[in-house]
Amino acid sequence: MPNTNISTPNFIPYQLNGEEEYMSNSQLEHFKVFLLKWKQNLIAEMERTVHHMQDDVSTFPDPTDRASQETEYSIELRTRDRERKLIKKIDQTLILIDNKDYGYCSNCGIEIGLCRLEARPTATMCIDCKTQDELREKYK
Repeated sequence: MPNTNISTPNFIPYQLNGEEEYMSNSQLEHFKVFLLKWKQNLIAEMERTVHHMQDDVSTFPDPTDRASQETEYSIELRTRDRERKLIKKIDQTLILIDNKDYGYCSNCGIEIGLCRLEARPTATMCIDCKTQDELREKYK
């Protein structure tokens, strides 16, 4: 199951068909369908939040209640901002799929691998390059 905590649709792992070549058309289609459903779910959540915040415009006389509501809205808006960024990554990934560049490391060009892509469908680096990238970030 993908490590995609934010409003993910049901994910069905890809079933390899014998000697199937890496990133075959059926594999690309599998990931494209999943990413489109995921994007749809995220957009629906964003719309739900907007409607919830518009409908729930309450003014509480108690400062504690007001602070509690503001905190709730702040957390919800931060989550939606993360989802907005994720939608952008999904869109970039869909372009890679359409160009048949999906599944290959943007750094070294090797196959990312189906298991990694199922865990993180928007991955653009193989595990080795991503690990090095994270270590560089850590020691900046």
